[in-house]
Amino acid sequence: MSVGLTTARGHPSREQRLPTDLAAVDAAWLQGVLRHCYPGIAITAMEVVEIIQGHTTKVRVAVTGSDPAVLPGRLCLKSNWSGSPLSGEANVNEARFYKDLCEGLQLPAPHCFYADWDDDADGKQGLLVLEDMEGWDGKFGTSAEPITIDQAMRGVAALATLHASTWADPRLDAAGWLQRAMAPDHAGDDYWAMMADHYDKVNRLPERVAMFPAWFANDPQKLRDAWLQLCAHDMADTSPLCLVHGDAHLGNSYGLGDGGRLFLDWQIVRKGHPWRDYSYFAAGSITIADRRAGERDLLKHYLSVLAQHGIVIDFDTAWTEYRRWIVWGLVSWQSNINPKEATLPSLERFCVAAKDLKIDELYNV
Repeated sequence: MSVGLTTARGHPSREQRLPTDLAAVDAAWLQGVLRHCYPGIAITAMEVVEIIQGHTTKVRVAVTGSDPAVLPGRLCLKSNWSGSPLSGEANVNEARFYKDLCEGLQLPAPHCFYADWDDDADGKQGLLVLEDMEGWDGKFGTSAEPITIDQAMRGVAALATLHASTWADPRLDAAGWLQRAMAPDHAGDDYWAMMADHYDKVNRLPERVAMFPAWFANDPQKLRDAWLQLCAHDMADTSPLCLVHGDAHLGNSYGLGDGGRLFLDWQIVRKGHPWRDYSYFAAGSITIADRRAGERDLLKHYLSVLAQHGIVIDFDTAWTEYRRWIVWGLVSWQSNINPKEATLPSLERFCVAAKDLKIDELYNV
């Protein structure tokens, strides 16, 4: 694993900046950047198969001329070609993750063939060249469509393996760019601070207020108070840190044909405590009825996989943290502005979980 401090470019030998305009992306350009990692590789033609717009743009391409033993004929290019500067930092963060932290990890993620970035006074831009997952025998997840308990068991096992394989790993601190989850000196996790006007609006919508826990419905500021308490609690927790995906919801996942699960969009990857991933995925990925019936068994399974890797956490401690971190789901789904991810189904799951698990008893609200 090659881990470095913050650098201005992923491949310092690259002279030209990464393009911010999709029109500049062609076979010659792709060949040029790939040669920083694969000297002599040839890309004689590139056909755009599909363009998927979002916070960042994903472009599925078919390429010819490359050695299939080195690079497949179908690839997915991902970069901030949306024209919005807001995705630049997250885009760079994901590129650094793939280039600096993936080697040797038991990572539930698609394979990345090339990662690069620009990060300097002239701007932030990241680039990933990933395997194209279309045509696989699995299914891309959507947050509105819950999975079964059995599928969730496989999902939390994948997260447990990620967490255990990076538990107290000194390489996390050595990666100077890797942010500490919930840190007060970085606003990247504090959606409320970044989107105050948005929260003021959505916290008043009748269809949302109707599902809120009473303490939140009566005073939306109390969720903000709970969030700040969660941040303070997490920063005071001296237990070991691990690598966390940071945004482990179903819409950022892919269900494999064999029942396993990969996680996509590592844009807010962090070093932190595992409950941020666990609680968000476990409570947000299954129906309310399945959660009520199976959430204790789900947590026991997660802990058993950790234990297989030598990480032992008692159930009562884990159960309290699982409950506490429901606040992350409430805040996150109140902030959702992605039109491709329906807000209300996931928000309802967390609102009902907050009531069932009486999370207000853990907070001064």
